Amino acid sequence: MAAPDLDDLDAFAAIVRAGGFRIAAARRGVSASALSEALRRLEAKLGVRLINRTTRAMTLTDAGAQLYERLAPALGEVSAALDAVNSFRDSPVGTLRLNVPTIVARVILPPLVSRFLHEHPGVTVEVTAEDTFIDVLAAGFDAGVRYDERLERDMIAVPLGPRQQRFLLAGAPSYFAAHGRPKHPSEVLDHSVIRHRFASGVSHPLEFEKDGEIVRVVPEGRLVSNAIEIEVAAAIEGLGLIATFEEFLAAPLASGALESVLDDWLPPFSGPFLYYHSRRHMPGPLRAFVDFLKRRPKA
Repeated sequence: MAAPDLDDLDAFAAIVRAGGFRIAAARRGVSASALSEALRRLEAKLGVRLINRTTRAMTLTDAGAQLYERLAPALGEVSAALDAVNSFRDSPVGTLRLNVPTIVARVILPPLVSRFLHEHPGVTVEVTAEDTFIDVLAAGFDAGVRYDERLERDMIAVPLGPRQQRFLLAGAPSYFAAHGRPKHPSEVLDHSVIRHRFASGVSHPLEFEKDGEIVRVVPEGRLVSNAIEIEVAAAIEGLGLIATFEEFLAAPLASGALESVLDDWLPPFSGPFLYYHSRRHMPGPLRAFVDFLKRRPKA
C-alpha cells in the first residue's frame, strides 16, 4: 500500500482538533468540502473509516482515534524539522497562524500585520477572528491574542497594540432626548441596551467601577447581536444604549451621532497580549513576529 498523502493526514488532524469540518475549514482558509474530500481520499487509501459523520455530529472511530493519537505529535515533529531550515535563512519562510478576538482583528492587528509582512516576504499569516477561548496549540495555531485576565499560566505573553483600552457606554442624542441620561450605573436598568452576544452564546453583564465601588448590571434590550456593525447602527438610530470598545465608537462619537455617558465609571484596562506556549522550539515565523513586536515603540 502506497503511503497516504501528508496533506491529507494534516487535513484529518485539523478536523479532529477543531471538532468538525466547518471550524477546521474556517481556520485553514479552505472549504469544508475540500476537507471532506481529503478525508475520503485518506480513508480510501487506508481502507478503514476514520470518522463517523452525520449532519449533526462527528465522532472518531477506534481506528481514527489511534491514528490521531500517534499522528498529532508526528506532524508536530515534521513541522519543527521543516522550520529548522529557517535558521539558515536571513528571513524566515512559513506560515504564522494566529487566533485573535474580533476587536483585535478589526482595529489593532491590520497595520501590524501589514508592516510585518513587508519586512518578511517569505511569511504567510493566517488570522482566525473569534471570541471563543480555546487551547490555541491544540487547535493548530501558533499563538493567540488575549487580554490579561484570560492568559494561562503556562503561556509567554508579549504586549501587542495599545497598552490601555476602554469600554464606553453611549447613545444617540435622539435617545437621550426621549429617555434621559443615566446618572448612576444602577439607572442603566431603566434603559434599553443593545446587547452583544458572543458566539458561545454568552452575553456578559455590564461592569462599572468608581472609587472602589463595583456595579454589575444585566440590562434588557430589544436587539441582541454578535455583529458590532448592526449594534452601532442601531445605537445611532436611537434604539438603545451601546456598551463596547471605544475604538468601535470613535467615528460616531467624533461626528456627534453618539454621545458617551458614565465615563467616570468606566476606567481603562490593560490592552491585549500575544501569547504562546512556552516550549524550546519556536517556529521561525512566530519568532520573527515576537521580535517584531518587541522592537515596536511602547504604545
